[in-house]
Amino acid sequence: MNKNRHPIIAREGWPFLVLAAILAGLSSVYCVYLAIPMWIIFLFILQFFRDPPRVTTGGDSAVSAPADGRVIVIDEAHDPYTNQTSLKISIFMNVFNVHSNRIPVSGTVDAKQYYPGRFFNAALDKASDNNERNALLLTSKEGHRVTCVQIAGLIARRILCYVDEGSNVIKGERFGFIRFGSRVDLYLPKTTKVLVSLGDKVVGGETLVAELPISE
Repeated sequence: MNKNRHPIIAREGWPFLVLAAILAGLSSVYCVYLAIPMWIIFLFILQFFRDPPRVTTGGDSAVSAPADGRVIVIDEAHDPYTNQTSLKISIFMNVFNVHSNRIPVSGTVDAKQYYPGRFFNAALDKASDNNERNALLLTSKEGHRVTCVQIAGLIARRILCYVDEGSNVIKGERFGFIRFGSRVDLYLPKTTKVLVSLGDKVVGGETLVAELPISE
């Protein structure tokens, strides 16, 4: 079991929080009519950038959710990054979910591929192929190929990823962040056992979404 602790507020949010607090404070002094809306904006930003600690469980074959959100896709699909038929699990993050992204399996980062793109609603299927995205191609400790793709959403405008090609990563560790609504796609070996259902709400780094096969 690996316990992954992070600051309760994600570091990506501090510039936004400081600016919102200054504007809310100034409005409270100089323009009381704007004070309530500005403090509401401050509270929204505060909840968006929260980054609570998570406890990751399961062995090397267990796949943990890479993000908080709702499961919107479970299907066999072509993995465009490894050019093979895979099991695809997609998780949609709305603006009220925690937006820190976490490694789904322990192993090695074989490649990191960034693609500029559009900003369609991340809940739509075409978002996987058309939106701005960043893909991590991983090899698990047991030799399985797993692709984890951060996808920008309708109002997301920046994908942040802090691991590089060749990095050794641990399941559940924080590796990135997507601002303001987005999606993460997982491509797993097609014989992987699914542990979640469509519509399920999952917790990044904690919920086990799949079990990799003993051998491919």
